[in-house]
Amino acid sequence: MKYLISLALTLILVYTPVSADGINQKWIEENYSKREVMILMRDGTRLYTVVYEPKDHTVKHPIIFCRTPYSCQPYGPDRFSSSLWNSMKFFALHHYIIVYQDVRGTYRSEGIYENIRPFIPKKKGKVFDEASDVYDTTDWLLRHTHNNGQEGVMGTSYPGFYALMAGLSGHPAIKAISPQAPVSDWFMGDDEHHNGAFCLVDTYRFDASFDVPHHPNGLAHISGGIKFPNDIYTDYLKMGPIRNFTRTFGDSVRFWNTVMDHPDRDTFWVRRTPLQYCKAVKPAVLVVGGLFDAEDCYGAWNLYKAIKKQSPKTPLYLTFGPWYHGGWNNASYQNLGQVWFGDSTSDYFMKNIEFPFFDYYLNDNQEAQPKSLTNIYFSGENRWHHAGSWPLSNVHMEPLYLHVDGKLSFSQPEGTDLYRSYISDPAHPVPYTADVQNYRNREYMASDQRFASTRPDVLTYMSDILNDTLCLGGPLDVELQTSISSTDADFVVKLIDVYPDGFSYTKEIQNQLPVKNYPMGGYQMLVRGDIMRGKFREGFDREVPFVPNQITKVTFKMNDIAHTFLPGHRLMVQIQSSCFPLFDRNPQTFTDIYTCEESAFRPCTINIFSDKAHFSCIRIPVLRK
Repeated sequence: MKYLISLALTLILVYTPVSADGINQKWIEENYSKREVMILMRDGTRLYTVVYEPKDHTVKHPIIFCRTPYSCQPYGPDRFSSSLWNSMKFFALHHYIIVYQDVRGTYRSEGIYENIRPFIPKKKGKVFDEASDVYDTTDWLLRHTHNNGQEGVMGTSYPGFYALMAGLSGHPAIKAISPQAPVSDWFMGDDEHHNGAFCLVDTYRFDASFDVPHHPNGLAHISGGIKFPNDIYTDYLKMGPIRNFTRTFGDSVRFWNTVMDHPDRDTFWVRRTPLQYCKAVKPAVLVVGGLFDAEDCYGAWNLYKAIKKQSPKTPLYLTFGPWYHGGWNNASYQNLGQVWFGDSTSDYFMKNIEFPFFDYYLNDNQEAQPKSLTNIYFSGENRWHHAGSWPLSNVHMEPLYLHVDGKLSFSQPEGTDLYRSYISDPAHPVPYTADVQNYRNREYMASDQRFASTRPDVLTYMSDILNDTLCLGGPLDVELQTSISSTDADFVVKLIDVYPDGFSYTKEIQNQLPVKNYPMGGYQMLVRGDIMRGKFREGFDREVPFVPNQITKVTFKMNDIAHTFLPGHRLMVQIQSSCFPLFDRNPQTFTDIYTCEESAFRPCTINIFSDKAHFSCIRIPVLRK
């Protein structure tokens, strides 16, 4: 009898229903047990896996699985990850089995690590890839946990890539995946290259600390590189050409040196692009991304498009919010720098989109059935749009023309031989932000562009004041007619929302922003910006020099936007040829940028044409009423 009373009291204490706000470390430790296991893969390699399992075995629980190259810390049977009472709190509240794994070759897992290990569609015998590692781990979990036979896999950034691999594994127990800001194409987008231009500051920092992360004690191995004493603009410029950065690594950083050996989108890059394998994806898929994600905005948009095209029968969902990289896991997120987006977008996502998606597919919870296939938060108006697909059905691509007098309008230019010019000098590149930083900040994705408008090497085009709302939702297509005085150049294009003169937030909002009295009147908010390396204009697998002073068309796509320009605002477009040190400097001579000397760098005159025969424009996705 005493035993039954004690058991009843324990059940009341431990399993009394609580809200997600009540999920804390103490609650987790009372309700969950932790196991650290080494799971055998088909080739004999063992992967470190930590299993957080509910102590309640009266019912069988779904599994939520996260694979990471960034460590499953904290290690030790009595140390619990803080993610359980933060980003995973809704899963913990509903007693999911929560599993983390160090991917092959990282931290406490055995094997050899490989960046973006290529997917192998037809594997036989002991042949492995990241998808087979998920498959083998899932088999073990089904046999060794008190589960209901259904598993979901999720992850943000690099773990988002591994979540996609789970979807390609073919395991029948994997019912739902959520790749969030997934790495998908390190040459076309994401955080290694954009349209062939090298992401200098991010790649140098990432490769220096990550190239060989395996260590038996769970500590990252620092492979090389140097720490800069001043701001990154000054220090990276002093370093000179890319070859000088390479010398700081020597032979210790394998992936950096491999990147240097593959300056074009050759077979090496194509094999590491999983978007081509999204055929007949079996699990339901929730793709998640941030409109202001500096790292992997490209990956989320393009994975959604790839699955939609290649696997039309897959239950496919898309959510994009006004977030930085991973900001959807920050429940207190409400602004990026000085730009206010409103309360609880991230908390809304975790509670009303992410967890219900998994609970519907893994727990057979019919009440959690997602109400919308796409949930897109439009900045500017700061409001969610819910629909059945993306782009929205009422979107029309309309050309926004650049005029020689600096105007921006929907009317095509007239006249002939009309152009504006600037001189791009690699010795004085345009900085990516006005802020003085010793690291690459994330706020630049929505930052004030007034600093660039004042530079002579930046062309600015601006519309008249809007009398009505202009809602844009979809990709941006850039078409420039240009002539340059040299044989190569980069083209950076930015779409900007210019706030009305005298604009200010309420005092309540001002008190929650980084700078309370920042002059928001005339603020030039970056909505989307990107770069195109000119020599790839005819294909990213080959390089073609410009013929000096010959009019040439340069076209490229920019990532989708979801932004509403309000009455009283203006649209602005800026064009420049550097964005440093976010991207490496183009020498502006047709050469191997990764190996050339400083003597190859020279100024270049850039002409942007705006006439009837050779017009430049940005085609924008207008939502018609």
